[in-house]
Amino acid sequence: MIVDLNCDMGESFGNYEKGNDEALLNFVTSANIACGFHAGDPSIMRKTVQIALDKGVAIGAHPGFPDLVGFGRRNIDISPMETYDIIVYQIGALQAFVEAQGGNLQHVKPHGALYNMAAVQPNLAEAISEAIYDVNSELILYGLAGSHLVKAGEKIGLRTAQEVFADRTYQEDGTLTPRKMNNALITDDSESSHQVIRMVKEGVVMSVEGIEIPIQADTICIHGDGKHALEFARKVRKELEVNGISVQSWRKK
Repeated sequence: MIVDLNCDMGESFGNYEKGNDEALLNFVTSANIACGFHAGDPSIMRKTVQIALDKGVAIGAHPGFPDLVGFGRRNIDISPMETYDIIVYQIGALQAFVEAQGGNLQHVKPHGALYNMAAVQPNLAEAISEAIYDVNSELILYGLAGSHLVKAGEKIGLRTAQEVFADRTYQEDGTLTPRKMNNALITDDSESSHQVIRMVKEGVVMSVEGIEIPIQADTICIHGDGKHALEFARKVRKELEVNGISVQSWRKK
């Protein structure tokens, strides 16, 4: 049994520091690095890429809406063509930093509102998948397990990884509980690791409505900007290994 453990990072900007990337990179196997639209800047991108490469962590682009003020978590009315353009642009930016430092980009995972919208809107999912495929058809698409984003990636011929979350709760339809709701976030590391182990070993997750729903866990996400991100990463990694689950990046599969 093998699973990837990923984390959203590189989300500092200028003088504003967010997350504890260097420490988190000791526990995760893949890093989703912000590309300057919802967070990050060229210097942060370069530094985060270098640390990830030094620690042997696989690197993915984490493109989002052009929304620094809202941290990319506000829905934007965007056309499929605009979606295609911003994805190509952001992948290209991060890929350049990775290749300049002798590495290779492994995957692409959309961020925030763009990710959640693409999970339920086929036209956005298709635009994102087409953009990734056109830049590099060997890139892996990370998408919400069971979502339109995963289906669109598979349809166009991309390798996909069905993503689950260690620090978020789920709705009965398999979507993430909206952040505006009080029960959207998991803040206890034991509750988080329990949810993760069930998703990986049993293929189910308990929704906030109290209903078990089927789920496929190829890669597990921890949000690097979360208050408990480092504790979660340490606890989840330990519990996975205790349960005989190998933790490694998708590039090694």
